Amino acid sequence: MAGRTTNRYIRTYVDEFDLSGYARSIGPLSQVYGEADLTVLTDAAKGYFPDQATVSPGTYNGVFDNTATSGFHVVGSNYTQNRVVTVAIGDRAAPVQGNPVFCGEYLQLSYSAEDDGGAVVANMPFGPNEQANLINYSKPWGTLAHALSAADSDGNAAALYQDGGSDATAFGGYMVYHVTSCNGDATIKMQHAATSADSDAADLAGCTTGVVDFSSGGSGVVTTTANTTSVNPFIRWQVVTGTATTITFVLSFVRASF
Repeated sequence: MAGRTTNRYIRTYVDEFDLSGYARSIGPLSQVYGEADLTVLTDAAKGYFPDQATVSPGTYNGVFDNTATSGFHVVGSNYTQNRVVTVAIGDRAAPVQGNPVFCGEYLQLSYSAEDDGGAVVANMPFGPNEQANLINYSKPWGTLAHALSAADSDGNAAALYQDGGSDATAFGGYMVYHVTSCNGDATIKMQHAATSADSDAADLAGCTTGVVDFSSGGSGVVTTTANTTSVNPFIRWQVVTGTATTITFVLSFVRASF
């Protein structure tokens, strides 16, 4: 049953790392449009149109931990400029398929550590979308297609679920993935369908990683072929295993609405 929830059911992912066990807070998860003033002399009141959007996950605060390769300090302090980020929000339980997510690729602006009541904590502030990797979508909110878990050639697709309304949309979208472990190469992709029947499912044009060696993990943002691509109301994930026999990942999909 959909409803209110608390932050204990938030799960957070940065690049190929699950940082949920270190997280204390993240936010604000913001999507803010600039205001273009279109007021003319004869208008009785000022009028505006929404301009370009500024999208950012805000500041990620976590427990300082220098565990090799995966600790919050190691991940946060060893950054380039852009990070793939997913924040999944569960409904009074750990996030599952269909739950809301905030996701995308964003600039990590800095890293700092400090004392907080005797505990050592660290902060990763994120700015807006990373310029060199901009996609033609301003919406950061989507749904969780695959909660973090392992898949293999025997369980390589989920049941179709209705993502939004009952009609197809015509504005494309994008998927965001984080592979935390894998033992070879595999392909992650999205499928869509007009109904919930498996026989109706077909690949969603453009939304595929292609064959990638995920032995060291990986993450990314992949858009549909165009922002005019038709997306049917039912969607699901699928994995095609190559040399890999197992792959652990989390996957989200954002359906563009305009």
